[in-house]
Amino acid sequence: MVVTGNESFDQQLLRQGFAFVAGSTMRDLLERCGTLGDWQQFAASWNDLAVDQYLLGHGRYRRRRHAVFSAERAGAIVRAPHQPHYQSRDYNALQGGIERWFEPILPEIGEGESLRTILHFCKSTFGALAPQVAKWRIETHQFRIEARPGEPGQPTPEGVHRDGVDYVLVLLIDRVNIASGTTTIHAVADRRLLGSFTLKRPFDAALVDDARVFHGVTPVEPLDPALPAYRDVLVATFKREQ
Repeated sequence: MVVTGNESFDQQLLRQGFAFVAGSTMRDLLERCGTLGDWQQFAASWNDLAVDQYLLGHGRYRRRRHAVFSAERAGAIVRAPHQPHYQSRDYNALQGGIERWFEPILPEIGEGESLRTILHFCKSTFGALAPQVAKWRIETHQFRIEARPGEPGQPTPEGVHRDGVDYVLVLLIDRVNIASGTTTIHAVADRRLLGSFTLKRPFDAALVDDARVFHGVTPVEPLDPALPAYRDVLVATFKREQ
């Protein structure tokens, strides 16, 4: 599904629980919320992610950094002290039920223009869809999924899932020498396929109403096995504070 005709991405998200936004449109939407003046530095920071130690039993294909922020409805977005990422087994059967400590997003990236602009866009968008929410807990994840010959990268090793939050943004930073990596969206009741799309170009984005749909991403494989192959995304989740 794509944003077409007279239906905006937020109308599409409201109607069906998910939306794909093409990179050219997404960049324009972001620049209405702030600047992307440090984008090159922001994108280059994916070259300095740490191996996900919690997945070593399944392969060394995932690298990541993590940070938590909070934002009151009419307030600023404030970074919280570094803390673990936690999901219950209801949402992550593979790695749920434990506190997972990841390397923090670097201070200059967390305070940089690009990430702040992305989070302001999310706060504005998701806040308009849920005006009753007074305060958001925001988690941000830098992911690099690497693909090697005979070892496909698994963007969602837990399978088709929900994250246990209210809203999710997945923003493509880059993809190099990979095939597949198709996002699939499924009905909560019966896992029926509702739509699919592939984030192919920088700024291509998926927005998901996590309470209404499941999502997953197919494995990525190298096009040329002799060259590095990877998929870089930023994931931002917004969850209402109790």
